Amino acid sequence: MKRIQGTDIRGRPDERLEQALRPSSLDAFVGQPRLKERLTVLVEAARQRGEPLPHLLFSGPPGLGKTTLAHILAKEMGANLRLTSGPSLEKAADLAGLLSGLEPGDILFVDEIHRLSRAVEEYLYPAMEDFRIDIVIDQGPAARSVCLSLPRFSLFGATTRAGMLTAPLRGRFGLVNRVEYYTAEDLVRVVRRSARILGVETAESGAWEIARRSRGTPRLANNLIRWVRDYAAVRAEGEAISAAVVHDALEMLDIDADGLDEMDKKLLETIVYKFAGGPVGLNTLAVAVGEDPGTIEEVHEPYLILEGFLQRTPQGRVATQRAYRKLGVSRGEEKGEQSELF
Repeated sequence: MKRIQGTDIRGRPDERLEQALRPSSLDAFVGQPRLKERLTVLVEAARQRGEPLPHLLFSGPPGLGKTTLAHILAKEMGANLRLTSGPSLEKAADLAGLLSGLEPGDILFVDEIHRLSRAVEEYLYPAMEDFRIDIVIDQGPAARSVCLSLPRFSLFGATTRAGMLTAPLRGRFGLVNRVEYYTAEDLVRVVRRSARILGVETAESGAWEIARRSRGTPRLANNLIRWVRDYAAVRAEGEAISAAVVHDALEMLDIDADGLDEMDKKLLETIVYKFAGGPVGLNTLAVAVGEDPGTIEEVHEPYLILEGFLQRTPQGRVATQRAYRKLGVSRGEEKGEQSELF
C-alpha cells in the first residue's frame, strides 16, 4: 500500500518519470473542463469549512486520469493519499487494517472499486457514513463486537465498470464524476507538455499526429511520445519529431492513422470477411481472432464503437459502413475476397 503526500513519490526511475508526466494541480490538468470546475468548487468549499472532501467516485475508461485526479486533490487539500485496489481487499480484515491506520483528513483511493467483494463492501458502509467500523473479536460463544471510531476521511473510488457497482455503494458517494475521452485538441496539449518534460523537440505536425492516434486517451499519448522519442533517437538521428517521424514510428507498432492497432483491424476484417459484416456473437468472434472475450469487450470494442467502426446489437457485433470504407470494400464484395484473405 502506498502512502503519498500529494504527488511526492520516491521510487524507480520509471515511477519518477510517470509522476513528472502527471499534472500536479487542477490548473495544469488538461481537458475535462466541467469536471475540473466542479472539483475546484468542492476543494474551495472544503478549505473554507476546514473539512475533508466528500466521498467521490470517478468512472470512465482506463487511462483518462482518474488516479491523477486523486493525486491532484490530495495535493490541493494537503492530505495524505492511501492507494489500494478492489481486488487486493480480499477480506474485511484487510479493509479494517487499512481504515484503522488512517489519520484525520486522509484520502483513501480504491481503484477498480467495482471488484470489491460483497463482504468487504458491506463493511465499508458504516465507515463511509458514520466513520466507524465494528470489529469482531474471538469466535464462537466468546465472540464480541467492538466499535472502533475512525477519523473523518475521504474515500475516492475509481471504476471502469460503473454499471457493476451496487446501488447502496454508489449512493454513498457525495459526487459521481464521469471522465470522458479527450478531444484531439486536448491531447495535443498533453503531448506538448510531455514533450517539454522529456526534453524532446516536437513539431506542431508531430504533436497532432500523435494526438489523433492516441484513441482519446492521455496515458496512451504519453506512451506514444516516449516511444516516438526513442525511435527518433535511433532511426531519425535525433531530429525533431515531425509528422513523418511519428508516422514511421507508429507504423512499427502497427498503429494506423485512425489509431487502430493490429487486433482492431483483425477484428474488423474477421467480421467483414468471415461473417459477412455480422452480426456475430462475442464468443464466436473471440475464437475466430484468438483473443479473450473480455479483452475484446473492454479494450478493443469501446474505441471501435466510439469511432463508428462497430455496432453492438442484441444479435451480435456488426461492422458499420465506415468499417467497410476502412477496409476498402463495399457491402457484397467481402464474400468475393474472403478466399484471398483467409
